Amino acid sequence: MKKIRVKFLLFVYNKTQKLYRTYFKKKKRQWQFTEKQLLEFQEDSLGRKLGEFYKKHGFTMIPKMENHDVHHLITGCGTNFEDEIAMQFLLLGNGKLNAHLLAAIVLGSLILPEYYKLYIKAYKKGQNMRPFYHWDFEALLWQNFEHLKDFIQQKNTAVLH
Repeated sequence: MKKIRVKFLLFVYNKTQKLYRTYFKKKKRQWQFTEKQLLEFQEDSLGRKLGEFYKKHGFTMIPKMENHDVHHLITGCGTNFEDEIAMQFLLLGNGKLNAHLLAAIVLGSLILPEYYKLYIKAYKKGQNMRPFYHWDFEALLWQNFEHLKDFIQQKNTAVLH
């Protein structure tokens, strides 16, 4: 039964992805790097880690959706459907809010409700991270991946003098 539900989610995703890029990402440009070029970045850089992510999973870059793949690296969220939905919950907890994200959360929760605890845990994780959902990660590809990840995973704390 889960297989049918996941197939339905995949069908919906494939039908809406182009619309999302067209209407929600119309001002955004695609990155100026290829998967192969990312693998040429310094070994400990975000760019290299992203290139390795694409190679490991057999993925190709989807124009205007590159930040989404960085979110997988930064958050440690997997790439199966329940993890994709969990990442949307994490991004909601991090402050991101748009119709596509809400639709993914609602539809994913209805279709795969058995992962509710995973979704709530991801939402709380997003709340406890620095807001990163709006960052332009293309400009950060040269940065040390572990340092960047550590920085994001530390919640902003108030400094009192």
